[in-house]
Amino acid sequence: MAYKLIDATAVRIGTTIMIEGEACVVKSIDISKTGKHGASKVRLEAVGIVDGKKRVMACPGHERFEVPMIEKRKAQVLSVGEKNVNVMDLESFETIDLLKPIELEVTDGLKEGIQVEYWVIENVKVIKRIL
Repeated sequence: MAYKLIDATAVRIGTTIMIEGEACVVKSIDISKTGKHGASKVRLEAVGIVDGKKRVMACPGHERFEVPMIEKRKAQVLSVGEKNVNVMDLESFETIDLLKPIELEVTDGLKEGIQVEYWVIENVKVIKRIL
């Protein structure tokens, strides 16, 4: 569920937008001016929040992007497996299996009993940092 829609020319560095069904953070943007016969063009470089893939795209300036809702929650790590991390939400006390994060500094610090912050982006849950 998208929070709002924004034009491609309104996107700034650090904005989170949906590209190819994935939530991405914009790392660079280049906007060309309108020409004699055409509209402005936008070239975006973004990195996926969940998968870490770099995405580059060029589009017309009037194209609209969805801005996803990002819900930030806290949880306590119950167990750490090879690929999964079992956590307990600190508000609802439900247990959730999450994939290990792709960032090395977060993955190295994961151990039982610590608190982490996880994000819910379009019904995908990702561990983002250690508290």
